[in-house]
Amino acid sequence: MPELPEVETVARGLNKFIVGETIKSVEVLRNDSIGYPEVDSFKRLLKGHTFETTTRRGKYIIVGLSAGAALVVHLRMSGRLVLKEKKQTEKDIKASVAKNFLRVRIILVSGKELHYEDMRVFGRLWYVPSGTSVEDVVSGIASLGVEPLSHLTAEYMLDAFRGKNQPVKNALLDQRIIAGIGNIYADESLFLANINPLQPAGKLKLQQLVVLSKKIIEVLSRSIELGGTTLRDYSNLSGVNGDYQNAAHVYGRTNEKCSACGTRIERVKLAGRSSHFCPKCQPISPAIRKAHDAAAAALKESQVEARELKLAAAKKKIKRNAGAKPSESIKRRKR
Repeated sequence: MPELPEVETVARGLNKFIVGETIKSVEVLRNDSIGYPEVDSFKRLLKGHTFETTTRRGKYIIVGLSAGAALVVHLRMSGRLVLKEKKQTEKDIKASVAKNFLRVRIILVSGKELHYEDMRVFGRLWYVPSGTSVEDVVSGIASLGVEPLSHLTAEYMLDAFRGKNQPVKNALLDQRIIAGIGNIYADESLFLANINPLQPAGKLKLQQLVVLSKKIIEVLSRSIELGGTTLRDYSNLSGVNGDYQNAAHVYGRTNEKCSACGTRIERVKLAGRSSHFCPKCQPISPAIRKAHDAAAAALKESQVEARELKLAAAKKKIKRNAGAKPSESIKRRKR
């Protein structure tokens, strides 16, 4: 999922390339890509607006439009915005739909086009009318925590983490605490701060948080310089991939040697996501590691049991339908 550096890179690209461009028309090729309002109104209301300054809030892109309106975009898992410099032919559009999963097409008066592409269709676009706050239309923005590049301090983290027994990695991913940090940059920041991702957030000392807050800002800033991280789908507005993945210290480097000490990088599951760390540079008490391993084993066992029960139920249903008379099977399907 695109995180703060990737979203910031796209926002800067919009400010560089489309400020002053006017929307000629809008084509929506996948209705569920639109969050608000309904599709016909979305197309009608966007038409005629001129692009103004774009900002970022957490992982949301907020595109300023003329007359005080706005276009909000959340890329989620696989969304991306791509600027097409030349007028697109019908053949070009068909190719973009098939190859790049084109979902929304914004045609500009200049002949350029702004495309929203999204393979998994988790991302959304919202139109915010003049006189309405983005928080009123996009409720997720209202609950976001502080912006790490401008308002993050060790004192804030100490207060926010107080009493939390959850692993610090999970706390960093909580968008209500810090906006914009995701899996990649949480791993990277914790490594540089020599803090294990399993460490309970509420147990961290102020001095540790001083280092961690600095490393979070350092990692995010460095990734922005490199254009973000491209693992699968992400690219900037011009379609160019990011390069931070080639500078990562631990993320995606399971079993490779730590760049600081040579120890093999380990990976554990936290909040359903992979967490990478160096066991020597980021030590953790045996008791905490043992508790985590026990909890992970119990979760895996319960998931296996759930799958087995689901499979058994499916087999039972197939057997029951196979033994039923044709008329009974038809009745069941209709019900």
